[in-house]
Amino acid sequence: MHQYLAVTSNGLENLLVEELSRLGIDNAKPVQAGVRFKASNEQIYRCCLWSRLASRFVRVLSEFTCNDDMDLYLASSAVNWVKHFNSSNKFIVDFKGTNREIRNSQYGAMKIKDAIVDTFSKKDLPRPSISKDRPDLRVHLRLHKDKALLGIDMVGGGLHQRGYRTDSGKAPLRETLAAAILLRSGWDMKTPLLDPMCGSGTIVIEAAMMAANIAPGIKREKFSFEVLEDFESDVWLQVKAEASVQARKGVNKIDAKIYGYDNDPRVIQTAKDNARRAGVESLICFEVGDAAELKRPMDFSSGTIVSNPPYGERLGTHPGLIALYTAFGNQLKSEFKGCSASIFSSSDELLSCLRLRADKQYKLNNGSLPCQQKNYHISDKERSIVGDTVTDAVVAPDFANRLKKNIGKISKWAKKEQLDCYRIYDADLPEYNVAIDAYLDHLVIQEYAAPKNVPEEKAKRRLTDIIRASIQVTGTQANKVILKVREKQKGRSQYQKLSQQSQTMNVFEYGVNLIVNLHDYLDTGLFLDHKLTRRKIGQWAAGKDFLNLFAYTGSATVHAACGGAKSTTTVDMSNTYLEWAQENMRLNGQIGRQHKYEQADCLQWLENANSQFDLIFIDPPTFSNSKRMQQTFDVQRDHIQLMTNLKRLLRPEGMIVFSNNKRQFKMDIDGIRELKLEAKNISSQTLPLDFARNKHIHNCWVISHSD
Repeated sequence: MHQYLAVTSNGLENLLVEELSRLGIDNAKPVQAGVRFKASNEQIYRCCLWSRLASRFVRVLSEFTCNDDMDLYLASSAVNWVKHFNSSNKFIVDFKGTNREIRNSQYGAMKIKDAIVDTFSKKDLPRPSISKDRPDLRVHLRLHKDKALLGIDMVGGGLHQRGYRTDSGKAPLRETLAAAILLRSGWDMKTPLLDPMCGSGTIVIEAAMMAANIAPGIKREKFSFEVLEDFESDVWLQVKAEASVQARKGVNKIDAKIYGYDNDPRVIQTAKDNARRAGVESLICFEVGDAAELKRPMDFSSGTIVSNPPYGERLGTHPGLIALYTAFGNQLKSEFKGCSASIFSSSDELLSCLRLRADKQYKLNNGSLPCQQKNYHISDKERSIVGDTVTDAVVAPDFANRLKKNIGKISKWAKKEQLDCYRIYDADLPEYNVAIDAYLDHLVIQEYAAPKNVPEEKAKRRLTDIIRASIQVTGTQANKVILKVREKQKGRSQYQKLSQQSQTMNVFEYGVNLIVNLHDYLDTGLFLDHKLTRRKIGQWAAGKDFLNLFAYTGSATVHAACGGAKSTTTVDMSNTYLEWAQENMRLNGQIGRQHKYEQADCLQWLENANSQFDLIFIDPPTFSNSKRMQQTFDVQRDHIQLMTNLKRLLRPEGMIVFSNNKRQFKMDIDGIRELKLEAKNISSQTLPLDFARNKHIHNCWVISHSD
């Protein structure tokens, strides 16, 4: 009998104890991410072949206090390695963990390797060689603080590698984890099972192997214990033969019907190929199907739905997932009354979209990602019936009602004004702290950073409700909802790309066409609160030389050019946005030498410019720490210096349109008068209806020479 450690994932220790007990181990004790037990050779062979939950089995050779590399070397040297394997066998050391003195796992592995080969050399035996690619066996060391466990891996590669899966798809679920999910789902193996988002088929293949009593390691070509000195080949052949007979009998006797659906035909083909290699292709019905339109199979009564739907690393980048979980939950409630469901996900917010009450829930990891599994019983009372239709309760009713009211008012105005894009919600309710903009048939939801006193989980749940309600109220397709997080921007961070989708669309605004990109940047290329300001610029620009500073994508330049400007000069620090501005101009037929584009820090450019203009538009940042400036720029502090430079460029009858978004901005009227300029506040005239409730962030002034 030897001492063994069965390695598994955190949270599966007790489940593994139960499995080992069924395999004849009567002394199993759970430890952190593993189970300790004693076993004979026959028992450990059986465990390696039949365990669905363990990732490996380690024969424990030594446990010792390890404070430094000398402790490591001496303890490893004390093991009689010659007793366990031959010098002709190639090996590798897997070193897990570090401590204060041994901070590098590669260094720790090297010290063990040195101890092993020195043991052979001291007995005048050939030194065994190291092989990283094809070792005959693996030496395993687990180090935690000053406690070390040293042993031989009885398996080799991880036991999750069943041998049937060569193509695992985009988000593979380990076979051992799939087996754990099935064991915790409450599935009775004599009843039907269905995975509506089966991907490469791991869950349904593991289910078929369990129902047919097929040993998970039956397809494995080799186990490391086969090269050990005490290997009992006759015993191993008997254990394998028994498993082979049981597999053949099980495939022919299985009662359960197992279904796997996915909406991608290529993925379904991969799942079929995996099932064929696992020997269970005849036991699973694979079909192309959409979970959002899931229908109950004819012979699916009192069955179990088990699934690992996509969940992504960041909820906000996948609004479509919210719609998917919502639609999936609706189908479960309408099509599978009387059945059970067990759903595995990393997002409690997404699971909440199912609108089901969990009977049980378990916490476990998918790799390093914390996840949870929730089990549901789908009763007849899951949905309320209104007339002849079955409906869910409205999500976030206060928010939904406000959104409906806004849309009713603003969409009529936008249609009359011939606007393709406008704001339909702007943090109207403090607890739903987002801005929502409509761009044709798309929605852009900008999540403002939640206050520090709002717990992260609560903020996530509210955001989920916002997205669900927005889709529900507007009828927007989920793949046309874009979510962004708006935080304070520093330096040039406003120019950084968020993604690389490069999907643009053209929108119409007061007679001009403009290009927007809803995905790749924090902003879309069009500041919607300036739409009336841009229209006025177009009305004022006829026959004038126009200057646009901090031009962004040049939308004001387009309005000026289409309004009949004699010339335009567009200045911005970003070459990307200047190219965008030129594309906007070309889209509207505005090309020619009269239109100039300058890539420069606008404040620096202003100090050196000497051209004259009739109409100047400037919308500076509230704050900037540009590296080209000797000091930071603050629009409240520095707007008089700004006007000093602008006055030099302004013709006698010209005017400056000056706007900014600083809350509580106060124009220095006395400073303006000292410059012999006069300022007229036109903020109320340039505040569009869709921004009317947020007056404090819109400041717009017309500044001209005084008499």
